[in-house]
Amino acid sequence: MIISRMTSQIHCPHCGQPVDANARTCGSCGVDLAIAAALAEREILPVRLIGTLAVSPEILVPRLGEYLVERDKLTPADLERALEHQKARAQEGHPLLLGQALRELHLIEPEELDQAITEQILTLQMALRRTNKELEARVHERTLDLEHAIEKLSELNQVKANFIANVSHELRTPLTHIKGYLEMMVDGGLGPLNDPQAEDLTVILRAEARLEGLIDDLIQFALVSRGQLTLNLSAVDIPLLVNPVMHEALYKAKTVGVSMEMEMSRRLPPALCDSDKITWVITQLLDNALKFTPEGGRVKLEALQSNNFVKISVTDTGIGIPSHQLQEIFEPFHQLDGSTTRRYGGTGLGLALSQRILTAHGTQMEVRSEEGQGSQFEFSLPIAERNM
Repeated sequence: MIISRMTSQIHCPHCGQPVDANARTCGSCGVDLAIAAALAEREILPVRLIGTLAVSPEILVPRLGEYLVERDKLTPADLERALEHQKARAQEGHPLLLGQALRELHLIEPEELDQAITEQILTLQMALRRTNKELEARVHERTLDLEHAIEKLSELNQVKANFIANVSHELRTPLTHIKGYLEMMVDGGLGPLNDPQAEDLTVILRAEARLEGLIDDLIQFALVSRGQLTLNLSAVDIPLLVNPVMHEALYKAKTVGVSMEMEMSRRLPPALCDSDKITWVITQLLDNALKFTPEGGRVKLEALQSNNFVKISVTDTGIGIPSHQLQEIFEPFHQLDGSTTRRYGGTGLGLALSQRILTAHGTQMEVRSEEGQGSQFEFSLPIAERNM
């Protein structure tokens, strides 16, 4: 609808044809202009009625009295009189709209009141449409900015992934040589060692293994970031998968003074998954549990059948995670303690990569934790079909 302030021309909200500014009905389609405008307006703005006021086009019109005075349809004294009458009727328990008060006092003709209400509604609708267009333009502009930002972020992530992959591979080559000579020295291939030298080399070899694991994490992250995560799904015997992982975890647990438990359902059916990648996920969960569980604590690995799924969980009695930081643990390169003096090391990639691997399997990691009481990480894998 368009209102021309030069000619006071208005258009019918029903058929869109020009109408006489003083007409009650449209000369083209015959619709009541006040009612048609009110119905059109209600499609844009929901109307809430207050108290016991009846549905009326006037309910949509702000400052009707001032508008009538400005158009010389009403004197200021008559407006004041109508407002006093409206107040008195409300105190009697019979609230009125201003237009109803004017009608009761015979201060305005019905046609003039309806015309004023119609013009006010049409003016309001035009303002709303203009505002909506401005809002749409701003939303479109912000959407374009967001799309551009997402594109730039994607490019930056790709650059970062390529950089990490290249650096990781470059680090792995000299590390392989270091590992080889260390193993030769520990085995006595480069000459005899006394006990202190053998112990020192064993410490160095463990540090090398940890460094190698960190580099592998970086390489895995780079592959996932570049969309190169592929799954080799098969029917996997979970006990056979878990046993070597648990054996290694038991050794680590002994060195840090943490007890290990394992619980597994009898006759656990095979699960449909990528054996290597799920092994990696379970290893990460056990390593994290051992890392964040103080001496004397306990870590438990469970693999149980739940309906048509194999549910795997790792529970610890460690330091726990604050509730407001639960989602942060799955962010790449993120440590809850980001200070340079943090107690616990790592790249911050283990859980992020684990979550992405599980997402590729069509499942998610669930976390339950209480600060100072420990944590539980759990995920489910579908049971493989018998004929696989």
